[in-house]
Amino acid sequence: ERNRIYEEICKAKIGSEYFEEKMVQTFCGAAKTKEVQCESITMAEKGMMVTSWDLDNSLPASGAEPAETEEPKTPAGKSSKSPTAAEHSQAVAAPSATAWNFCNSTSSMTIAESAAPARSHEEQECHSRAILTSAKLQQDLVVMERILMENIFQPKLAVYRQIPVLIEPVVTSDTEVEEDEEDEDEEEKDEEEQEETADPDQSPAEGAGPRLEQLWSYRCDLTRAHSVSSMAWNRVNPDLLAVGYREFVSRDQKKGLACCWSLKNPMWPERIFRCEHGVTAVDFSLASPNLLAVGMANGRVAIYDVRSREDAALLDSSASLNKHKGPVWQLRWVEQDRGPTAGDKEERLMCISGDGRMTQWFIQQRLDCSDVMKFKRTESGKKNLPGERERKSEGPISQQAAGMCFDFHPEDTDVFLAGTEEGHIYCCSCSGKEQILGTYRGHKGPVYKVTWNPSSTEMFLSCSADWSILLWHRDCHTPLLTFTSVTAFVHDIKWAPKSALVFAAVNEKRVEIWDLSVSIFHPVLSCAASPEGNLSSLLFARNAECLLLGDSCGQVGVWQLHSLAVPSTDQVGLCSFP
Repeated sequence: ERNRIYEEICKAKIGSEYFEEKMVQTFCGAAKTKEVQCESITMAEKGMMVTSWDLDNSLPASGAEPAETEEPKTPAGKSSKSPTAAEHSQAVAAPSATAWNFCNSTSSMTIAESAAPARSHEEQECHSRAILTSAKLQQDLVVMERILMENIFQPKLAVYRQIPVLIEPVVTSDTEVEEDEEDEDEEEKDEEEQEETADPDQSPAEGAGPRLEQLWSYRCDLTRAHSVSSMAWNRVNPDLLAVGYREFVSRDQKKGLACCWSLKNPMWPERIFRCEHGVTAVDFSLASPNLLAVGMANGRVAIYDVRSREDAALLDSSASLNKHKGPVWQLRWVEQDRGPTAGDKEERLMCISGDGRMTQWFIQQRLDCSDVMKFKRTESGKKNLPGERERKSEGPISQQAAGMCFDFHPEDTDVFLAGTEEGHIYCCSCSGKEQILGTYRGHKGPVYKVTWNPSSTEMFLSCSADWSILLWHRDCHTPLLTFTSVTAFVHDIKWAPKSALVFAAVNEKRVEIWDLSVSIFHPVLSCAASPEGNLSSLLFARNAECLLLGDSCGQVGVWQLHSLAVPSTDQVGLCSFP
């Protein structure tokens, strides 16, 4: 249309005196290159294997069947076996035999030709399978996995190990560098203005208390819908963590897990031990760091070798005649004196169970145990005076009290504390005629955890289902202090490893940090650390300022403690007096 209009304009100007037709030369523009990316052409290979019987069966399918021979009709009264009919039948049979022989030869040739590709395909599959199952490839995959995990979690792991975080250099132009310098100058001016407008009487540290920052979580699809029941660090390798999982749905006990997690891979456990019942307690051995003891909800005690990738237990208490009849709520490897010689110690596995017994297990050709203590329910007609020891006239009844927890004295391993379901705490001795050294009554519900103070060894803490935490002295049978902040079960407590006045506790929804040098009425930190589920257990890191929290959703969160003050030596000395 545009060309047509142009031609009409040119025809209209032919008669004009201002119009003259001449030839001119136009300059060509510079050549331009434009790259266009199209979708990649996808190619697919399809193949099919044909066997000899497929060729044979294809004849009836195609309808090319050989014609059947028919005898010629003869008139009535004449014999059908005439020479002409016999010759005709022989003539027809000869081509059929020839065709059958040709088909057999073709089938044999097809088999011979298809055998070679089949063999080569099988050899390729065997070669690929050998590569995938080789130990060298497995080791290389582990190295690649470690590198990927290091790239993903390097900043968090650096904070955990208290080392500088690696920052990749950013290549910038000169203009960007000038802009960054201008931004830094503006930020410095703003900070100076804020300092000038701030109140000079206010201390800079005022209002800055301890806080928690989550670094990562140990969790995977395998641990989902399980509850974390217990955690334990390896005694030699501080980066190896054992976690026990159990699952209770509609009061039915389901299978449990015991997993070994490493800092090198927070996304999948290094070892997975599947158990028939829920795992209630785990602990690593000190004499043999590769041995992991596992207690279960059905009373079974098993020992696994973490160096092996097999799921089977190394030793099991199923064949023991003295095995527990109730859940093993806690177990621990304890070093005790083997004889009168000083320094001659032997490691023993101690367990406390819901059947009212505390046992020690011997590792021989099989796993067997002997009773250390049996807890009986007691009824007291007369209340004891404050500070008075338990009267020996109180007679135990036949029903046994379920044991819930225990803790050995940090200096004297013959003395231990044991908490029971009825709310009593017993101070017991492994040696001597008098096993019960004292009874501490103060809780109105089951005692979930009891722990000695690692620095001031005459003090200990206990927590219970009665929503309270009690501070005790060994020589005083009434609690010194009672800590209650929320109306919820207190499932676990732990003393801070570097302070005799700081401890942590977890209830249904929150984790609390108490500092007795600051306040005995309120925790210095109370944080909802598990929005998805309820908190069930806690553990301090051995070589970092971090706290591990396990919940009912199967995850173990690693949280860093910030601004947690360590009390002075004088404050720690005051803690040793009731």
